[in-house]
Amino acid sequence: EIHIKEPIEKEVNPHLLPGELLLCEASTVYKYMQEDGSNRGTYGKLVCTNFKISFLDDDSASDDNEPEFKNKIVGENDITLQCVDQIYGVYDEKKKLLTGQLRKYPERLIIYCKDLRVFNFCLRYTKEEEVKRIVSGIVHHSQTPKLLKRLFLFSYASAAPNNTDGRNQTVMFDTLEDWRDELERTKGNVKYKTVTTNEGYRVSEKLPLYFVVPICISEESILKYEGRGIPIWCWSCHNGAALLKMSAFPKEQDDSTSQMQKAFLDGIYKTISKPPYELLKMDDLSSSLPSLQDIQTAYTRFKQLFLIDNSTDFWATDVKWFSLLESTNWLEIIRRVLKKAIEVAECLERQHTNVLLIEESATDLCCVISSLVQVMMDSYSRTKSGFQSLIQKEWVIGGHGFLERCNHLRKSEKEEAPVFLLLLNCVWQLVQQYPPAFEFTETYLTVLSDSLYVPVFSTFFFNSQHQRDTSASGESLKTQSGPFRFLTVWDWSVQFDPKAQAFLNNPFYAEKPKPDKNQRKTARFKHQRQLSLPLTQPKPSTKRGFFREETDHLIKNILGKRIGKFINSSDEPPNSFREFYESWHSKPVDYHGLLLPRIDGPEIKVWAQRYLRWIPEAQLHGGGTIAITAKILDLMEEVQSLQVKMDEEHSQAVSGDVHSVTTPRNSARLSSLFPFALLQRQSVKPALPTSTWKDLEDEDDLVKRDDEFVDLSGDML
Repeated sequence: EIHIKEPIEKEVNPHLLPGELLLCEASTVYKYMQEDGSNRGTYGKLVCTNFKISFLDDDSASDDNEPEFKNKIVGENDITLQCVDQIYGVYDEKKKLLTGQLRKYPERLIIYCKDLRVFNFCLRYTKEEEVKRIVSGIVHHSQTPKLLKRLFLFSYASAAPNNTDGRNQTVMFDTLEDWRDELERTKGNVKYKTVTTNEGYRVSEKLPLYFVVPICISEESILKYEGRGIPIWCWSCHNGAALLKMSAFPKEQDDSTSQMQKAFLDGIYKTISKPPYELLKMDDLSSSLPSLQDIQTAYTRFKQLFLIDNSTDFWATDVKWFSLLESTNWLEIIRRVLKKAIEVAECLERQHTNVLLIEESATDLCCVISSLVQVMMDSYSRTKSGFQSLIQKEWVIGGHGFLERCNHLRKSEKEEAPVFLLLLNCVWQLVQQYPPAFEFTETYLTVLSDSLYVPVFSTFFFNSQHQRDTSASGESLKTQSGPFRFLTVWDWSVQFDPKAQAFLNNPFYAEKPKPDKNQRKTARFKHQRQLSLPLTQPKPSTKRGFFREETDHLIKNILGKRIGKFINSSDEPPNSFREFYESWHSKPVDYHGLLLPRIDGPEIKVWAQRYLRWIPEAQLHGGGTIAITAKILDLMEEVQSLQVKMDEEHSQAVSGDVHSVTTPRNSARLSSLFPFALLQRQSVKPALPTSTWKDLEDEDDLVKRDDEFVDLSGDML
């Protein structure tokens, strides 16, 4: 059956933001639904602006059936230019990557997005001139290198009214007072001081305007090597131990320069190792963690598992899901980063030792580890405003190169690496392991990851405070329209109305003093995709995956629930680490104290909401976390209404905090990936092509036990 929605008769115009300009458009474009190859879809208009690519059908003009969780800036069929990952054209059923000038124009256009959506447009019924304009326009504006001042950020800032506060209790760390308040909050002001040496950026344009160093560090030392070799304060523990970071000297230097730099570093180390400072442990992250290139390679492989636009491809990968997931190495990188954060926490908490994180620029993995340690050790960083302040301090003001790492300007893929996304993945592991400890939800983390690609906010579109300041004043852009007032992403009212913002808040935050083990168990669903790798003993063999002679051992492991054993790895933790790790996990969890993530093999899971939200086959209808949440909220509201009746004589109702998440009450009709996937179709597992089964015939008769194996995947969400 081929279902075709007739072309729209009435004119539908795109909703344009202030400063947004329509560049090109094409009518009678057919958008395929991401389904099972039945070619069902709808006709509409495809437009490209200086901000986004947008598909408009007759539903775009209607306000009926609007989702409760609606983004006011980026709609369901909108793709910001920065969110476009790759564009393919289909010529005679063959896909070809589209870049630069095109000699021939495709009959179909496939757009892969960085938030893992896939858009499939048929241009067969569109006028030839319109096809040329829209395809050339989309490829040019989303794929070719551009200057910073050409970002939509500047067009919006100059045209939008300045009627938002933008701070929302988030500490921005752009003033001296913000740093002094943070020092006082963490009791670090006895041994550390805020310095103004970089005012006017006379030390370095890469360093923030204000930062904190040990009291014994002189201004001359800071100026000597443009801030390199100087321990910069990140955070102080309750016992006085501090987390520091340092930008290392370049490794390739002539002998005389190296000797001078070594003598300088020795002097610094001796100064900060004496009382009143604690013992110092140095950790060179470039040698103890994967390289940025390794992280980028792993994520590139990993995201391919989710850029799926039809049922056949999904089920073909589902058969060898464990092999494919393991081969990406993404979950292993997350595990190694979490393990490093635990090691740092042990030094600070138990050994009372200062930890100095060293990296070439101190703006990539240093940001990841320092942020994770603070989330684990400081309950303030687990509140929404505290977490946002942490991102401001360590990433935005700290000088993370968002333009290069996210490749916003399309200048070089060599510098691209999902470093900030790696942090969010690690924080998500903690959020899903200890939900009551966090004031925010996984939905908050998901929309924060999406906001990386929305150039309405300045938060993730500059490399340093200096670049942001000079851009805001218009100095570096030679423009007459400055100064600009940029928005910050922390003003969530720009993207969501109050009802939608409620989904970002956790209604169960610190609700119970002890974790409820029963809540971790979920019902078994036959074809639920398992989100973590099973626990197996790693072997030196290079055989790929789990689906050869290891299958029997794997199933026996899961059936026997032998998942308590700590996973072995090439970087086996030392005895002190294991003792600290196991000792903490043997005690009840204090949701306002130290939190250590569980890093056993199966405990590191795939962030289902972010990576599977656009795939209907991966959803549980009427199940998952949202179903449990809806039921608990029902009970909470019932208890509250009873309490109100009891208190009527006092004419005072109990505070309505339980309404902080707006959840439709008919949980049976919800998807497990709510609020991003609402009432999508049920998926039936299709018969796989014969060739796929033949490829698996030598894998220990896995085919015959397919249902038995998949049925083991109960503990997933």
